[in-house]
Amino acid sequence: MGSLDMTRRGALLAGVAAVLAGCVSGGGRSAGRSTGGYVAPDPAPRPVPNAGWDSWVEGFKSRAAGRGISQATIDTAFRGAGFLPEVVEKDRNQTEFTRSLEDYLNIAASDERVTLGRKKFAQHASTLSAIEGRYGVEGHVVAAVWGLESFFGSRRGNVPVISALSTLAYDGRRGEFFEGQLIAALKILQAGDISPGAMTGSWAGAMGHTQFIPTSYLAYAVDFTGDGRRDIWSEDPTDALASTAAYLQRSGWTKGLPWGMEVTLPGGFGAGSLGRGKGKSAAEWQALGVQSASGGALAGGSIIAGRNGGGGPYFLLTQNFATILRYNNAQNYAIGVGHLSDRLLGRGAVLASFGPDAAGMTKADRQELQRLLTARGFDTEGSDGVIGAKTKAAISAYEASAGLPVTGEPSMALLRRLR
Repeated sequence: MGSLDMTRRGALLAGVAAVLAGCVSGGGRSAGRSTGGYVAPDPAPRPVPNAGWDSWVEGFKSRAAGRGISQATIDTAFRGAGFLPEVVEKDRNQTEFTRSLEDYLNIAASDERVTLGRKKFAQHASTLSAIEGRYGVEGHVVAAVWGLESFFGSRRGNVPVISALSTLAYDGRRGEFFEGQLIAALKILQAGDISPGAMTGSWAGAMGHTQFIPTSYLAYAVDFTGDGRRDIWSEDPTDALASTAAYLQRSGWTKGLPWGMEVTLPGGFGAGSLGRGKGKSAAEWQALGVQSASGGALAGGSIIAGRNGGGGPYFLLTQNFATILRYNNAQNYAIGVGHLSDRLLGRGAVLASFGPDAAGMTKADRQELQRLLTARGFDTEGSDGVIGAKTKAAISAYEASAGLPVTGEPSMALLRRLR
């Protein structure tokens, strides 16, 4: 991979790892339950004996020394480290799915997440204001990244980073990449920012309140508190929040420019004008009859449909949206950050309806289905309208109990049967 955008790739993986670790879990991890409440972390994985890993580590130690890592740092870092089979299992069994924007926003801006986020935003207002003053990135945007990456610090990950990265580097599926991350992690330890025992994170090595992987940390982390350490791991989120602002600033953030906004389109609006890369100025959009859904001023940018294949709601995305993509190059993630940042300021939910899904069900239909299943004893653990593993399991259990073909899939026919 060379040096091409290692920090950019690092930011992407950090965001992906954060989601896989359960930060924006919804129907993926919690599966159709309300996802805003605190979820107790799984126990930290324990190393198991592995002669192959032992041999790989001995060879790696020589390579690390050749990269400027002191013998003392190497010895301290690997004291107590070991092979983590659970990490390999998670790396090899990542669920491949594309969640709709509607589902993603239901999770990213759930009632619980917004409520907690507004509390945290108020609690850390002075810190976020000082960070905004130095880096020019609005505090509510930084807080929204915090909210999506670690549920405002409550899900930072408890996997020992040296063990995780060495396991993944040894496993070899993305060995070169993870060995580079392991070298970077050793550089962090050598700088004295954290001790090996306290350097924990996700299974893929994403760390702290805003889930930096080691190369991103080296490139962007800052010591905002002035205590001599860039500490993104502690209960105090100050350095992590400032580091996120520094990342966004250096990626091109423009203060005062919105990330985007929901817009309404006039009748007969040409679908050929939709899509990222087809940007126009605010005046040009206004001349075409585009309006802000909330009644505010338009900005320049591109307009996208909220549903695959077209259909509302519609979002106008600015250059700051592209900057969020530098943190995690996933369109839903960037819209999620932007929308959550608006909600933290007290603004409302998306105004336009997403309409029915592929099963012909609206969000209200899916929520009713979850409530009815739970009332019959097939607990979906919440009714957020997101159909995940828990809801599918509840459907399957109900179908089996009723002598129906077991599909695990929601449908209007099933909803009518439950009514």
